[in-house]
Amino acid sequence: MSEQPYDVVVIGAGPGGYVTAIRAAQLGLRVAVVERGALGGVCLNVGCIPTKALLHSAELLDATREGARFGVVASDVRLDWAAVTRHRETVVKTMTGGVGMLLRKNRVETITGTARLRSAGVVAVSDAAGATRELATRHVVIATGARPREIPAIGAVFDGERILSSTQALSLPQVPASLAVIGAGAIGVEFASAYRSFGAEVTLIEALPRIVPVEDEDVSAELARAFARRGIAVLAGARVEALERRSGDVVVRLRDAAGAAREIAVERVLVGAGIVPNTADLGLADVGVTTDARGFIAVDAGLRTSLAGVFAIGDCASTTPWLAHKASAEGILVAETIAGHAPPPLDYRKIPGCTYCTPEIASIGLSEAAARQAGHEVKIGRFPFTGNGKATVLGQRQGFVKIVSEATYGEVLGVHIIGPHATELIAEAGVALSHEATAESLMRTVHAHPTVAEAILEAAHMAATGLAIHI
Repeated sequence: MSEQPYDVVVIGAGPGGYVTAIRAAQLGLRVAVVERGALGGVCLNVGCIPTKALLHSAELLDATREGARFGVVASDVRLDWAAVTRHRETVVKTMTGGVGMLLRKNRVETITGTARLRSAGVVAVSDAAGATRELATRHVVIATGARPREIPAIGAVFDGERILSSTQALSLPQVPASLAVIGAGAIGVEFASAYRSFGAEVTLIEALPRIVPVEDEDVSAELARAFARRGIAVLAGARVEALERRSGDVVVRLRDAAGAAREIAVERVLVGAGIVPNTADLGLADVGVTTDARGFIAVDAGLRTSLAGVFAIGDCASTTPWLAHKASAEGILVAETIAGHAPPPLDYRKIPGCTYCTPEIASIGLSEAAARQAGHEVKIGRFPFTGNGKATVLGQRQGFVKIVSEATYGEVLGVHIIGPHATELIAEAGVALSHEATAESLMRTVHAHPTVAEAILEAAHMAATGLAIHI
């Protein structure tokens, strides 16, 4: 048992856990973080960061191929898969090393091992040799994250060769000739987009009636059109019934949207259909921490579990969406709460979502359908990037900005973007929603020219007055 109790022991050093530890230490608390794998968790090692490195390589490849229309002529444009892999690994090493430096800088003790709760105030940590150390602590923060979900009923069991998780799809020895992606959420469409740029024949399969189903319907339709133009086969409303491995390929048996049976033979299958929380081996039931039927830890608005002094954040908790920046925000809230502050609760309706496919997607707040279902009378402002000067310069004129506003007072309820730099533009929308901006106040905010951000300005004009300047 540790001689002096810690104020906080954080289990898991992903974007939720390490942020919690750093903020708690900054507030004067004695902190330890326990991690059984690599610092940075899924996000930095096998999730957000390496995936975006892969997507950046894909974007550069596409841009180089199209350079001639901008007066930049390159010959023998080709993919160097080994260099793509090296870049991804370098980025990961740089970022995880940075996390280690930040923890040391803030005097957070980092302990390598597997943690298990003995009680609200004791965390047992087992190292690789099997030795166990017990940590006494006043508070515990569980930030163990989640992993890709298998679907054994259809044969979707990861083998790392033919049937892949998103983690395994990052480190293939070469680009597959053909790839089926099951699940058209953010993970699925990002990998479909990247591997199509790399030259694979890609089929994207989604059980729900439209791809990126959490997005506004107009965004889903625009992405489906964009993917079709890129040669990605999209099967929405299709249910996979079985995966059958053969020598050299995988047969995907499915029912399409019309109910017809189909078979697709591909070299590899990527399953991107949800996550499973990493909570099974923490001893939660033994100490009275409540989980739901899927294993997610039940928490209140302050991220407190059913056991006093124990908190849970990020992908292992019952809060959604499952996003790295949500986990980090939750970690800061919990650290400040433990330190005796009174931070306001998170408004989960105002957390941006970003999808880094081509074209990019970003959104925050209510979709048009959700706003109407909530009883709002709405006004819609939509402006296409075809009317934006900077998008024209970039040669990226597809897509639009859509603002959903409340009709009576004009409060912005949601912003939805598909097109160039969408994942950067959404930050302005986040400020707008957090400050209860109106369509008119956005319209009266002078935006620099020429920028793609002017599309937000023009959409605000449409929402506020029904008139835009450049369309």
